[in-house]
Amino acid sequence: MNDMNARFLAKLAERKEKGSLRSLSLFDGMVDFCSNDYLSIAQTTKQTAIFTGSTGSRLISGNSIGAVEAESYLADFFQAEAALVFNSGYDANLGLFSSVPQKGDTVLYDELIHASVRDGIRLSHAKAYSFRHNDLLDLQKKFELVKEGTVFVAVESLYSMDGDFAPLRELTDLCEQNNALLIVDEAHAAGVFGTEGRGLMEQEQLHHRCFARLITFGKAYGTHGAVILGSHQLREYLYNFARSFIYTTALPEAQYHHIVQNVEKTRFSTSRNVLLDKIFLFRTLMKDQHLISDPLSPIQIVPIDSLSHCLMLTQKLQNNQFAVKAILPPTVPEGGQRLRICIHAHNTEAEIESFVQLLLQ
Repeated sequence: MNDMNARFLAKLAERKEKGSLRSLSLFDGMVDFCSNDYLSIAQTTKQTAIFTGSTGSRLISGNSIGAVEAESYLADFFQAEAALVFNSGYDANLGLFSSVPQKGDTVLYDELIHASVRDGIRLSHAKAYSFRHNDLLDLQKKFELVKEGTVFVAVESLYSMDGDFAPLRELTDLCEQNNALLIVDEAHAAGVFGTEGRGLMEQEQLHHRCFARLITFGKAYGTHGAVILGSHQLREYLYNFARSFIYTTALPEAQYHHIVQNVEKTRFSTSRNVLLDKIFLFRTLMKDQHLISDPLSPIQIVPIDSLSHCLMLTQKLQNNQFAVKAILPPTVPEGGQRLRICIHAHNTEAEIESFVQLLLQ
């Protein structure tokens, strides 16, 4: 035990010396500029359902009418053949990428893809190569490395740490030209973009041309859980082979109802337009200075020249009751420290103006 504690302390000290030691923060009472609650659903929704235990995994005792009905609703709403709900986006990506690619297959993934995708790939027996972020030429070069098996291409539609969009139409065309299967993580886009919030693939009318989409409900939808959308065969395969689905206790039945309730709540909401107005205001006040993110993204990224300056700015903003987090290596590459600023429908104009003024001082 003492040996392990010494090892932990050494690793923590190493990270502290680099200035990148993480800590858990409490932001009670602060103005929110850091959460993924883009449409402010979590701010305004009060959970009144009584949550009772599901008693087991979906394959044993945890299945329910609520789960089956929710998956049917989600497949219909997101215009997919079938849907399978996982307990979180991490579980969904872990299950999908660890079970679907097989030995002899290859996964090509954007270098900025979420950690859950990388972890899933590591658990598979497939080969894997990253390609430069949103670089179609580099992706084409990686296709040329593949000599056998099925090729999967993994991207996000909206990237969490850069706040930019994938070139989805070009990616879809390139995958079809190379007989590859496209998997798109819509975690940060669903609810915000697309018809009634169906995501960027639907907005571009590409959703029927990809192998699988992942939607999470812990961000714009303000609740918890995730769904993988694809064919009936993919759904059945996943509940037979995806270990993060098979060997975990199911969500309580009330949570499936809550997912449907919150998706319905966003369908005809005016919050998307309000959010876009707030993003425009933020960009206007910043005069687009120092921003690397897309002008329409609710995630706005300000790269900072040094680690110490990044930490100082974060502390200054928090001291003035603004909830914001510095993103530090190893979450981003060395030297890539940044402020990740999330804009929400509930942020007032006065809050945004005060925040920007403090940021640019």
